[in-house]
Amino acid sequence: MADGDRIVIVGAGVAGLRAAERLRELGFDGEIVVVGDEARRPYHRPMVSKQLVMGAARPNDTTLRTYGEDLDLHWRLGTRATHLDTVERVVHLPGGEALWYDGLVLATGVVPRHLPGSPRHDPRVRVLRTVDDALSVRRCLQASAKPAVVIGAGLIGNEFAASMRHLGRDVTLVGHAEAPLHRFGTRISDSVAHQHKEHRTKLAMKSEVRHWISTKEAIGLHLTNNKLLVASCVVLAIGSVPAVDYLRGSGLDVEDGVLCEPTLFAEHANDVVVAGDLARWPNLRFDDVPRRVEHWINAVESARTAAENLMAGRSAATPFTPLPRAWSTLYDVRLQMAGLPALGEDTVSLDKGITGFIRGGQLVGITAWDRPRAMLDWTAELERRLPVPDHAPQPAEVWPETDDDRYYDDRFFNERFAERFEPDEEFATDERFDTGEFYAQFADELDAAAESRR
Repeated sequence: MADGDRIVIVGAGVAGLRAAERLRELGFDGEIVVVGDEARRPYHRPMVSKQLVMGAARPNDTTLRTYGEDLDLHWRLGTRATHLDTVERVVHLPGGEALWYDGLVLATGVVPRHLPGSPRHDPRVRVLRTVDDALSVRRCLQASAKPAVVIGAGLIGNEFAASMRHLGRDVTLVGHAEAPLHRFGTRISDSVAHQHKEHRTKLAMKSEVRHWISTKEAIGLHLTNNKLLVASCVVLAIGSVPAVDYLRGSGLDVEDGVLCEPTLFAEHANDVVVAGDLARWPNLRFDDVPRRVEHWINAVESARTAAENLMAGRSAATPFTPLPRAWSTLYDVRLQMAGLPALGEDTVSLDKGITGFIRGGQLVGITAWDRPRAMLDWTAELERRLPVPDHAPQPAEVWPETDDDRYYDDRFFNERFAERFEPDEEFATDERFDTGEFYAQFADELDAAAESRR
């Protein structure tokens, strides 16, 4: 890219924002246009199913910060891209507007999966993806004291159920799997199920909705296990699908996200890179099979790498070879993941609360239940066992983001600040990061670390 060029970013989430930020860090002073279908500036999406739906945070509290100087972005919020022409290098917008580009970043992420047969016309049946979704769910909960129901036993479903119990609200989690978070392995899923029972969350596993009954007073759900649930609000959390409708007919492969080269350049197009949940690329640290990764940290790291490669050009681009990492908190217990546990053909207990996922005799993923310090060591071990291939240059180091959207995680904390505390002092990660006192105490070091990466 050269000065005076225009880069268009389609998608105004965390990936779009961090891509724009990285472009400015690299010295690009041309025009950057960010197109987003929501009317809000980029915000912290993990807060939607936790603090926001509980009323512990306001919508403005979720807005993401930018690092450094004013990014000088042209925002086109509340505007949905309708079509992409990769030959003419044009993103089409409503009303016949054509937005030309010299470089393009696709970062539209995913949308909630629809549950066939569900009465989506009923305002009490909601998905939980956006700030507006969370506010709608709050209104449903305030309108009636009847229980809540969440359909889907993945991360969002479990987070929502835990949030309801924090509010003292009765809730039932419905899932077709054997146990909540079953894909994390039986040790994790058993621990999650135990926590739900400890907090009196009702579980309806190996079940689906057979019939829906909408009345003026409530929503009824007749399950395949012959139970009848009555709810004030039903949240659908059965997964997501890539947001690619506007890309159909563009020449890009959009079978499951956008097919990319290892460098995140989209196949079958020039000067187009993809970031975040939308990207389906081969992570050469594992193999050459293209896959998508739907995690917050991956969205940040892939966005920054995509921006770097767009500036460098296809011939000089470096493969994106991260070790995926993610975490969440359920009932104040920390759940962590590293690698790609979904690739595992078998599991092994590595330590108390730590499960390893094995493929072909090789450790490919780790999950941890309330073992943050042990997870630091095991993540380092996994990184050692899964080196980046020689033909794939090491990517530029990028500090991942936490729920507070700052450039540090457990590894950052351990390397820079752990010596400030007593060796036997125990405290939750949320406590040390999610307080103004912590950030104020180490603001100089944190800002200096961020500055050193520019």
